[in-house]
Amino acid sequence: MAAACLPDPVAASLRLEDDYIRQTYETEAGRRMPTAAQVSRGLAASLRDFFGDDVETLLAHPRFRLHLMASRGRHILRREGRVRTPLGYLGAVLSNAVSRRTLGHWLERVILSSPGEPLPVRLDDLRHHRVALTADNFHPALLASCAIPFVLQAVHDIPGAPAGAYWDGGITDYHLHLDYASLNDGLVLYPHFQKAVVPGWLDKHWKHRHRATPALDNVVVLAPSPAWVARLPNAKLPDRSDFKRYADDVPARIRTWQAAVAASTQLADEFAEGAERGRVVPEPL
Repeated sequence: MAAACLPDPVAASLRLEDDYIRQTYETEAGRRMPTAAQVSRGLAASLRDFFGDDVETLLAHPRFRLHLMASRGRHILRREGRVRTPLGYLGAVLSNAVSRRTLGHWLERVILSSPGEPLPVRLDDLRHHRVALTADNFHPALLASCAIPFVLQAVHDIPGAPAGAYWDGGITDYHLHLDYASLNDGLVLYPHFQKAVVPGWLDKHWKHRHRATPALDNVVVLAPSPAWVARLPNAKLPDRSDFKRYADDVPARIRTWQAAVAASTQLADEFAEGAERGRVVPEPL
């Protein structure tokens, strides 16, 4: 979404796609996967190189307004640590199993938004903070929004935001199952990789939380069918597990991901043609 706010969003998106596919990490001796510190350093450098001097330009985009989400740790999770982080997330997992609302005891949603931009939807289901997105906090906020626990390091003390450790916003809002019905005007188009909109990262295994809710009454989800996904390499969408699957065979992983991109491009072209001819048939969630 940040790339879409750059002066040439198409070129930026294509570069982001290629950079993402070609990312590599040298692992330490005796390790199969890179450390969280390695991934964080590499991603931080890549983001700074990617956005360069365009941060103020994207924050002042004449049409698009950017909202970044991060999950701020509370209590034992207020700082990252070798012992406190696993214990804190264990507590979050157990509490979330009882009720999604209890997740707010461990982590809270933080939204960093383009200056002066109100929230487009109501957010009263979980604890949250609003923070103005600026050139000073853009890079740490963007990195925090990607900081998957145990895969990347937490980002501490984002400028202008409440002090603490920040992780991937997907922990609180995995698929952004937000209160879109609070918009009270028109429909929301949601391009997605599956038809279920899972509320939080810790809800992945709680299938009863994957169902549609009144919050999605005005949402149209645009997603590929399971049959189409089954035709992709390895019969699945590319994901983080491919780094383990292919290990040091980086060219094979790149070919697999590029094949998925080519198939997705064809799917998008076919959808556009079907929409133009009125042959797109929706199904209920």
